[in-house]
Amino acid sequence: MSQFDLRAGGRSDVLTTETLEFVALLERTFRPQRAALILARQERQRALDNGAPFVLLDSAPDDWTIDPVPADLVERKVEITGPVDQKMMINALNSGASVFMADFEDATSPTWLNLIDGQANVLAAYRRELSLDTNEKSYRLNDEVATLMVRPRGWHLPEKHLVVDGRPVSASLFDFGLYLFHGGRAALEAGSGPYLYLPKLESHLEARLWNDVFAYAQDQLGIPTGTIKATVLVETLPAAFEMDAILYELRSHSAGLNAGRWDYIFSTIKKLRAREDFVLPDRSAVTMTVPFMRAYTKLQVQTCHRRRAHAIGGMAAFIPNRRDAEVTERALAKVTEDKEREARLGCDGTWVAHPDLVPVARQVFDSVLGERPNQLNVIPEGEVTAADLLDFPAGMITDAGLRQNVRVGLLYLSSWLAGSGAVGIDNLMEDVATAEISRSQIWQWVQREARTDEGEIIDRALVEKVAGEIMAESTTDLSDAWEVFSEVSLGDDFVEFLTLSAYDRLD
Repeated sequence: MSQFDLRAGGRSDVLTTETLEFVALLERTFRPQRAALILARQERQRALDNGAPFVLLDSAPDDWTIDPVPADLVERKVEITGPVDQKMMINALNSGASVFMADFEDATSPTWLNLIDGQANVLAAYRRELSLDTNEKSYRLNDEVATLMVRPRGWHLPEKHLVVDGRPVSASLFDFGLYLFHGGRAALEAGSGPYLYLPKLESHLEARLWNDVFAYAQDQLGIPTGTIKATVLVETLPAAFEMDAILYELRSHSAGLNAGRWDYIFSTIKKLRAREDFVLPDRSAVTMTVPFMRAYTKLQVQTCHRRRAHAIGGMAAFIPNRRDAEVTERALAKVTEDKEREARLGCDGTWVAHPDLVPVARQVFDSVLGERPNQLNVIPEGEVTAADLLDFPAGMITDAGLRQNVRVGLLYLSSWLAGSGAVGIDNLMEDVATAEISRSQIWQWVQREARTDEGEIIDRALVEKVAGEIMAESTTDLSDAWEVFSEVSLGDDFVEFLTLSAYDRLD
């Protein structure tokens, strides 16, 4: 039997035999650990369903810091994120941001073409060969560009197009392996390094697995240990209770923690789904100033700065509307307020989703930090307790909030199934994380028989009615999207990730 079975064609410069052998080696080496950790997630969920408490977990030693980061990761005041197509990458790298995160996860629909072309685009960016010519414009990289980071897919996802020993490989190891083999080496040649964002971690043991992968992969490719630097997205409720331990596991490879606010809300609903007394209000009401979100970001900054690691704030998802100056002005005011809150709290930088927001966010952080590249010396006062992290807001559930969730879910899934993973809807950049909030809130409201502020009980019939109205108004066929959305929002059992339900419908 061959070492691997590649079930799709693609670019020979990316899918070399040596590269695929490297990915297969990673898969064979770490498949048992990954499988055990996915099983541990399921066991922990059963415990939570039965009332197990959350407990804050610190690292075992007390007096330690992460290894110093490279020069091009010292200043990270503004980071822009987006999918891995040529136009988005060029615009983001040229945006004036400190960092661009090329996202193979939430902002990219994982079609085979998207994944392989994305890897080629990352390699071309490091080599300064990335370009695009259209009928309207030619796109080229500026002399100065943002530092490039890459986000692979999460531990829970498979990559069905590459099979090792009869089973699909881990999507995480596939994305990481291709990136390190090609782009990571090119990054070093360009004077930078292989820098990563790690999504969806639920424990320090999952961080330990990534650290083991890094050490092994560097050794196999002859790259010095510690060259890889990774920022962990704290975007699951369990991870918020283990931030210090997560940093410790990655201490020789760590570049900090990021407040992944949208996935964090989704994870909170998912992890506490058995709690009869827990129902979140409209998504728009769950802001970063509500108690549990405020506590989570404060603890992030405290934890990071005690360990000399960067604390990066959350996403500003607004898309400026150049046809409506009033809408744009109001939204920019909200973005500025949000970024001022992060900078005053002690964050070293923040995320934006659109190039026009880069100067807005940079002005805020420059006004607070001045010439300093970061504020690692700032540690917010006041203890954050487990109870603080679970201090959820009361609030209204409205007909408009219900409709927004159904509409975002349907429009986003339709786009995702068509191959686009980042979608502008109502002046907001929506990705998998926001779609997960939409469908998980619908599921929670239906399960709890929640009532809207206008007096309607949210049940399957009401959701189907709203969905029918949205589909009737749409100029595109949303029937495939509804098939997925109804499966993940109206079933009796909670589906762990909507992408697992939708993935088999791709390609």
